[in-house]
Amino acid sequence: MTKTTRRDEIAAGLAEVEANIAAACRAAGRTREELTLVAVSKTYPASDVRLLAALGVTDVGENRDQEAAAKAAECADLGLTWHFVGQLQTNKARSVAGYADVVHSVDRSRLVTALGREAVRAGREITCLVQVALGDDPGRGGARPAEVAALADAVAEARGLRLGGVMAVAPPGEEPGGAFARLREMAQAVRENHPGADVISAGMSGDMAEAIANGATHLRVGTALLGRRKPFVR
Repeated sequence: MTKTTRRDEIAAGLAEVEANIAAACRAAGRTREELTLVAVSKTYPASDVRLLAALGVTDVGENRDQEAAAKAAECADLGLTWHFVGQLQTNKARSVAGYADVVHSVDRSRLVTALGREAVRAGREITCLVQVALGDDPGRGGARPAEVAALADAVAEARGLRLGGVMAVAPPGEEPGGAFARLREMAQAVRENHPGADVISAGMSGDMAEAIANGATHLRVGTALLGRRKPFVR
């Protein structure tokens, strides 16, 4: 009996995720080309990132700077787009600005200032998404809905940054379709003042279909691709 390799496991996960995305796109009347799959590789080694890249994945997400910086350096030859998807402390802005192409979790003006300063220092332009708090849990981060417009303006005006759009996580215990519908409305409001801010980062392994139905452009998928989380060991 042939032993299943790690490549086989990841390829099977990717095939299933792609099948689910295709089905959700058909149901929503959308095309697969409208969506970017961000493979969230947190707690998994750089070797898994290399396998994902070999299978055609171009976008990788991380949520902890120490782990992300190490993996981005190890995989620098792959030409991947790196997404920082976790809560970000301002004192990590310099490190994150060195490798992240997209930061999904901009939720306060101090972070805008720090990221802009460090992006300019690094000679880079970083796409930033305003993270919206759709629930009441402060531990999940995100700007309150009333703060989103001003924060989007601040990102758009900052040197070194480009306003990409919005991001959110569906609150636990709430039907995700309703939460993502609210996010879609906020995204439309942001686009009224910033027409190029067309990214809606929403949907993870368990709620991709609801996100796609509500206009998501970026899906942050980890478990469905790589399996249950394990402790990260370099």
